[in-house]
Amino acid sequence: MAEITGISPQKKDKTRCNIEVDGRFYCGMKLETAIKNRLKVGSVVSPEYLAELQLESEKTTALDKALMHITSSMKTEKEIRDHLKRKGYLKDVCDHVIEKMKEYGFLNDGEYAKVFAESAKKREGKRMIALKLRRKGVDEDEIERALDELTGEEEAAAQILNKYMRGKTPDRETLSKAYRHLLNKGYDYEIAKHALQTLGVDDEN
Repeated sequence: MAEITGISPQKKDKTRCNIEVDGRFYCGMKLETAIKNRLKVGSVVSPEYLAELQLESEKTTALDKALMHITSSMKTEKEIRDHLKRKGYLKDVCDHVIEKMKEYGFLNDGEYAKVFAESAKKREGKRMIALKLRRKGVDEDEIERALDELTGEEEAAAQILNKYMRGKTPDRETLSKAYRHLLNKGYDYEIAKHALQTLGVDDEN
C-alpha cells in the first residue's frame, strides 16, 4: 500500500491531474476519475488500484495520444511506450494501447526497421543503422532482416567519401582521416577500403 501525497491539475490539460505517491510523481489521471473515486491527499491505496482506475478511464484518451504521435512519422513500440510513460500513463494502459495499435496495423517494428534502414543507407553504414534501431527498441531479428534487404552500400560509401574529399588533397593523412570518417559513419572495414579504392588508393594506409 502507498499514500497519496499530492493531487494537482496538469498545466497543459486542466481536465487531467498528476498523482503523487509517497512524495513522488506516480501517474496522470482524468480529474473526473480522481473525484469520482474520492482520491485525495492522505488516501492509502495500492498501486494496482491506481493502475485499474487509470486503465478503465483513459484507454481511449491514451490511444488517441499515441495515434497523434505517429501522424508525422512511423514510430517503434518502444517510442510509443516511452511517449505514453512521459504523459504519466501506467504499464497497463501502455500495454493496452500497444496491443490496439498492433491490431489496427499502426505499429509494426519490422516494417519500421525496413523503412528506416532504406532511408538511412544514404547517410550511414549498416553498423550505425543497427545501433540506432537498437536504441529505438527494435528486436535483433527484425534489424537483421531489414539490413539483409539493403543494397547499394558500397555506392553510398563512395558518394560519402567523394563529398568528404571535395576540395581536399588526397595525401596520406587526409585519406587516413577519410577512412576513419567512413568507419564513424558505420561502414565496416571492407566497405571503407573499397570506397578508398575508387579513388585509386590500395588501402587506408
